[in-house]
Amino acid sequence: MLSALGFVGTLALITGLLHLYLWKRLVRDTTRPGRWRRIGGIVAVVLAVLVPATMAGTRAELYWLAWPGYLWLALMFYLLVLLLALEVPMLVARLALRRRAVTAEPTTAAPEPVLVGGAGPAEPPAAAAVDQPDHDPSRRLLLARGAAVFAGLTAVGITGYGVRSAFGPPELDRVRIPLAKLPRGMDGLRIATVSDIHLGPLLGRAHTERIVAMINRLDADLVAVVGDLVDGTVASLGEAAAPLRGLRSRHGSYFVTGNHEYYSGVEEWVQELDRLGLRVLQNRRVEIPARGGVLDLAGVNDVSGRGTGLAAGPDYGAALADRDPSRPVVLLAHQPVAATEAAKYGVDLQLSGHTHGGQMVPFNLAVDLEQPIVSGLGEVDGTKVYVTNGAGFWGPPVRVGAPPQITLVELRTP
Repeated sequence: MLSALGFVGTLALITGLLHLYLWKRLVRDTTRPGRWRRIGGIVAVVLAVLVPATMAGTRAELYWLAWPGYLWLALMFYLLVLLLALEVPMLVARLALRRRAVTAEPTTAAPEPVLVGGAGPAEPPAAAAVDQPDHDPSRRLLLARGAAVFAGLTAVGITGYGVRSAFGPPELDRVRIPLAKLPRGMDGLRIATVSDIHLGPLLGRAHTERIVAMINRLDADLVAVVGDLVDGTVASLGEAAAPLRGLRSRHGSYFVTGNHEYYSGVEEWVQELDRLGLRVLQNRRVEIPARGGVLDLAGVNDVSGRGTGLAAGPDYGAALADRDPSRPVVLLAHQPVAATEAAKYGVDLQLSGHTHGGQMVPFNLAVDLEQPIVSGLGEVDGTKVYVTNGAGFWGPPVRVGAPPQITLVELRTP
């Protein structure tokens, strides 16, 4: 209870500070005291409340909050990025204006007039000092308005592009990965890989149907769904997930849990996916006999499952120990960071998702601090890791620099 309250308090504090900064740059710096500044302040407070309200409301399946709340979250993100990027040039411009105003002031006093006839200097007029007009405040206001307009229009444009990308059809990434232990007869074995479908407030049955149709056209040997299928309960999203029953491949469809399954009733979803024909690999492996050889396909629960009772966290020993080391093994694990442990068991290839490829550049830079690989093929301690961008999105319905993706992994002999 205390940890939950601490999280809410921290979120409220961060959200408040971010909106205070936006209010200063977009409202206070661009308006004079009066009605418009008061209106801008009210709007900033409402938007600051909207962010945590959306986070909590969508978790409680108040889905009507999703569109306004998550769109504002994306706009807020890009406004912050752009305004922070403008801070240095704005500072330089303000200093230049200040210097110009200082150099415009008179530096020498006018000589005292002398009366003809030697009567001595005349009394100076009471208002002899003439002040130079100072246009600096007006120019600073114009500068702030220009920056605000630029940031606002650019943020709207980027967000609009990102919405179109997020709701567009997933791109197909074809990648060939050589495995040293792969038997010659299994050369060319194909695994259709998808992650982060994120059925929920903004993505429903039509999204699933499009993904299933796209995967079936690949005519793959295996289908791997590597977590974060849903953001909601079976009761609310079971109908949206139903088209998964139509997945086709030669050797079956397999699933491992992602962190979002643990927010959505993981036990019920494991049962539902089993009913739909997907085999859920909960810390176990299966043998895939194909083309005269055998491939070990293993799966581990997401690290979010630790301490959740029946749906435990990852158990690499249960999934990978006591196997024939001459066989190649492919591990399905939602988060790329799992490769650190998987490498200790000699895993040849790990297929993961979770990162969304960063989803919204430059947020990928933050993801890179948490995960060893953000997108594409890499290596962790000798284990090859492929990370797919995911076919859906979480939070803002926006993808910039990381389009939705389905991957066809083709295993090759060296």
